[in-house]
Amino acid sequence: MGVSAAAEYLIVGPAWVGDMVMAQSLFKLLRQKDPGAAIDVVAPPWSEPLLARMPEVREALILDVAHGQFGWALRRRLGLKLRKHAYTHALVLPRSFKSALVPWFARVPKRTGFRGEFRRLLLNDLRHRDTERLDQTVKRFVSLGVDAGAALPEVPHPGLSVDVANLARLRQTFGLAESAVALMPGAAFGPAKCWPLEYFAKLAAELGAQGVQVWILGSAGEAEAGETIRAQAGDLAVNLCGQTRLEDAVDLLSAAYAAVTNDSGLMHVAAAAGARVIAIYGSSSPRFTPPLTARADILYRGLDCSPCFQRQCPLEHLNCLREIRPDQVLRLIH
Repeated sequence: MGVSAAAEYLIVGPAWVGDMVMAQSLFKLLRQKDPGAAIDVVAPPWSEPLLARMPEVREALILDVAHGQFGWALRRRLGLKLRKHAYTHALVLPRSFKSALVPWFARVPKRTGFRGEFRRLLLNDLRHRDTERLDQTVKRFVSLGVDAGAALPEVPHPGLSVDVANLARLRQTFGLAESAVALMPGAAFGPAKCWPLEYFAKLAAELGAQGVQVWILGSAGEAEAGETIRAQAGDLAVNLCGQTRLEDAVDLLSAAYAAVTNDSGLMHVAAAAGARVIAIYGSSSPRFTPPLTARADILYRGLDCSPCFQRQCPLEHLNCLREIRPDQVLRLIH
């Protein structure tokens, strides 16, 4: 008997940093099932360096469509271009109609995804999204990698590759210590996920007083918040918000002694980079999007109004986060 050919997967990836990190659990599962499987990922431009740190991914197929944009012509062009590939399966992680267009245009024979937005026209392996069984985002992703109705396997944790040469460059460029505590004060979803800045600043000041360097990580949009923390924290705090790339954050977090973070994309990056994660949850739930690592401590008040999953606190008190005090976090770090 001949050896069966390895599967070739075209995967339409998610649009958020944290979700893309969690999608690596699916990629790992596919390679566990078939070590020779090829995995290409349709993804937004920002995710290319992140996917490059996932050994399971053969190629990132960049789809430069703005968030919320339909982009029919761009999706059609990419799908037609991909017809020359021998993809055997397509897995569509987002639930929108438009996200299923590229595999349909590419004529991938088996196209799998969850029901929603009239996708019966585009997908021929439609799955029911059982929210009780699939009670976490990562479980929903992983379930698309097994046959419909099959038992859910143990979820592999993401693990991003580290570039030690780039880490050395970053240390030299910014005058960084060998290790530090990383603080990530942002969350793209909104302020109801964000631990108060004054708490981050107090924590940074306490760490600085103990001789511990603090790295403040985030996007350019969080540079002002980072500066607020740095200004109150003393000379051992370094504001790196907006000064580093996403792949730089991977390398820095791999070297951090601990990472204190909101429920954000960088929380998932920290977990996948091997950092010890102290995750602070407000409007969201650690049951739904936990950091996928055995090295995590989670702070969550679980108030009667939690989780609300709102961008702004609907009750305007933000007690779910304000009742988590800096001294609690400091004790966990030590």
